Amino acid sequence: MTYIKNYLDIFRENSILCEYSADEDMSVDYVSCDSQDILKNTLFICKGAHFKEQYLLDALKKGAAFYISEKKYNTDAPCIIVSDIRRAMWLAADLYYEKSWQKLNLIGITGTKGKSTTAYFIKYILDGYLKDNGKKESAIVSSIDTYDGVERSESHLTTPEPLELHKHFYNAQKSGIDYFTMEVSSQALKYGRTAGVEFSVGCYLNIGIDHISAVEHPNFEDYFQSKMKIFSQCKTAVINLDSDRTDEVMEYAKNAPETVTFSTKNSSADVYGYNIRKDGSDTVFTVRTKAFERDFTLTVPGLFNVENALCAIAVCLNLGIDEKYIYSGLLKARANGRMEIHESADKKIAVIVDYAHNKMSFESLFASVRREYPGRKVSIVFGCPGNKALIRRKDLGEVSGKNADTVYVTEDDPAEEPLESICREIADYIEGVGGNYKIIYDRGEAIRRAIEECDGEGVILLAGKGNETHQKRGLGLADYPTDTYYAVKYLREYEKGIGK
Repeated sequence: MTYIKNYLDIFRENSILCEYSADEDMSVDYVSCDSQDILKNTLFICKGAHFKEQYLLDALKKGAAFYISEKKYNTDAPCIIVSDIRRAMWLAADLYYEKSWQKLNLIGITGTKGKSTTAYFIKYILDGYLKDNGKKESAIVSSIDTYDGVERSESHLTTPEPLELHKHFYNAQKSGIDYFTMEVSSQALKYGRTAGVEFSVGCYLNIGIDHISAVEHPNFEDYFQSKMKIFSQCKTAVINLDSDRTDEVMEYAKNAPETVTFSTKNSSADVYGYNIRKDGSDTVFTVRTKAFERDFTLTVPGLFNVENALCAIAVCLNLGIDEKYIYSGLLKARANGRMEIHESADKKIAVIVDYAHNKMSFESLFASVRREYPGRKVSIVFGCPGNKALIRRKDLGEVSGKNADTVYVTEDDPAEEPLESICREIADYIEGVGGNYKIIYDRGEAIRRAIEECDGEGVILLAGKGNETHQKRGLGLADYPTDTYYAVKYLREYEKGIGK
């Protein structure tokens, strides 16, 4: 149990306490920033760009006893006023959930592309090792889904806000889980969602232009600097030497006590991958480390996934996992909605569901598809989110316009921005590079048309949503059956028409 005094003390220590009217001896039975998630004696945190006073009043009616805010509201409820609500939130979360992260082997992964796939590569390896040793499945927090020993659910945010994140740490630790792998977004690092947490291993995959907007990062330098923060809060830094700005990255990595590198180009890397080749539908590559030199096999498609696999190998070796589990884990590894292939019965159409959603991932996806499906026509179905990552409209429009035979521009989380204007902006960039496109607002219909209009042997890329089950429309979430659902449905319809 915690008391108001505990929160006041930690806010004082961090020089953010301004004033308070709450009784220091009152117990705090719960901490929340969600007015729908309130218990008796809840300490309610007022935060967010869309916060309204009504949320606080609703929370007080349901049992909240005090609130934390940067300003006073029109209520007599006891309050704690702080100068930095973001800092106050992670401090409160860390206190309430008893610093549970300290009892976990915590792995954090940041990068412009490949975070989810790498997280699941690591999870497959760890889970094989844990199963053989009679231990519990590892925990994960990713943009695909979340498992913490108590909760298993689809994710709606790459890295949760501090209260939710620390609850996952707490659940995992209380469930007897040893390993916890998580994606760490640039937003999480910039705004302190993971502040105060030390990762056993912090991974840096790559950097490309993304998330540049008024509500995310004002420029690329801010994006880059945000990612570099992970090295100040990890014991071991795992770094991709093949990424841009490697010299700068290595300088920042000096903030970590230990550094491990991986590469497919630099043979001096601690984990060096080479002789990358296709064996049927599998990808085989040789890895050299201080401990061994041997071949590994990936059954998940995409030659670019070798880099993600090397990162997973580096992490698991650092954690002391035997190479046999690394090999078997990578052989079985899958990431839901990442390079998921569905083929028609006659093998003429391959539909690939993937989460690719920025310039770097689009370029890698097209390059891999051209190598793995030479001579085939390639079409792509994608959209861009509303009110954020605005550079994607230009980047993805131009990359797809140059590389795809046909581009189907459609919906992808328009939020509060008109879908029509997003699609038109993307289309203008496709047009600018001489690309062929069609605007179809309904995403399911766009997938149907892409499959129906596939002429001869072709590859259809469904990019940006993976297997997400919702569309962000306005301020809410609308149900969406998933790209995989539509891919399978319309491939079956195509098959029924064969020979007619």
